Amino acid sequence: MRVIRNRPGQDGGNYAPEGSVVTVGNFDGLHRGHVALVERSRALAKSGEKVAVVTFEPLPAAYFNAEKAPGRLNTVYRKLSILRGLGVDVTWLMRFDEQLASLSARDFALKVLVEGMNARTVVVGHDFHFGRGKEGNIKTLRELGNEFGFDEEIVAPVMVGGERVSSSGVRSCLDAADFEAAARWLGRPFRMGGHVVFGQALGRKLGYPTANLRIRSEPSPLTGVLATWARINGGPWLPSVSNLGRRPAVGGKEPLLEVHFFDFDEDIYGQRLDVQFVAKLRDELDFDRMEALVEQMKKDDKAAREILARTDRPTD
Repeated sequence: MRVIRNRPGQDGGNYAPEGSVVTVGNFDGLHRGHVALVERSRALAKSGEKVAVVTFEPLPAAYFNAEKAPGRLNTVYRKLSILRGLGVDVTWLMRFDEQLASLSARDFALKVLVEGMNARTVVVGHDFHFGRGKEGNIKTLRELGNEFGFDEEIVAPVMVGGERVSSSGVRSCLDAADFEAAARWLGRPFRMGGHVVFGQALGRKLGYPTANLRIRSEPSPLTGVLATWARINGGPWLPSVSNLGRRPAVGGKEPLLEVHFFDFDEDIYGQRLDVQFVAKLRDELDFDRMEALVEQMKKDDKAAREILARTDRPTD
C-alpha cells in the first residue's frame, strides 16, 4: 500500500492516474462501519482502478479542541496496518491543519478527490460532511460529482444489536471495560501495540518487571490495571497483567502501557509488542507506601491469572 503525506496540490501529483474508488473519513478504530466503506470501494473498483482512502492526522476534533478531544482508538501505525490488510492500494494521510480546515467543500473535491485521487467513485457514509465548517454534505457531493465527473456511493450504517456502529460507541464499550462488546463493534478484539522502550526499571526492583510501550494515541479511551494477552514480534500470545495510564503510585507523568508477563524474564527492548485486553481489574490508584503498592500488585497478579485461566488464548 502506498502512503501519501503531501498537502493538497503540494507537488501537483495525481496519486491514482489509473483512476480510483476513494472513501474519505477519520477511520478512528476502523470499526465495522469503516470496514464496510472499504469493502464497498473494493467491490466497485473496476480493473486497474485503485482502492483509495483519504484520512486525517491529527483527527479534526483534536485539531479544533485538543483538550476535549475523545480518546483515540488506534495509532496511525495501526490504522495504516489495518487498511493494508483490507486491500487498500493508496492511503492519503493528510495533515489536518489550518490550510486543510479552510478548504471549501468545492476546493476539497477538486484538489483532493479529482486532482489528487482521480476519483471515479467516492464512497461515503450516510452522514458524511466535508469542507470548511462541514459545509458539504451528500447533496453537495452529488452536485460536485456531476460537475467534476465522479459518482457517489452512499453506504448504509452497520447495525449491531440494533445500534449503529460508531467510534463513539466503541469508546463507550471500552469505558465500561466491555471488551466483548467492543470486539463486536470493531469486528476484531481491541488491541494496542508498539515497540518496547526503556522505563525506570522500578517494576523489576519490586519483583514485577514490565515491558513498556509509549501511548502515542493519547488521550487513551482506556486506563487502569487489566488482565491481558500479549505477544512479542508476532509470536505466541502470553498471559500478562498490564497497567495503562500515568502511574500515579510512582509519580508517573508520561502515559505508558506497562506489561508484566507471568513467569517470563527476557530482554525484549526494541521489539514489537501487541496487547489484547481481556478484563479490567481496577482503576489506577495512588499509594503512600511502596509496601502497599507491592501488596496490591500481588493481588492484581493473582486476579489476572485466574481470569486468563478461564479465557481462550488468541489464535491469530
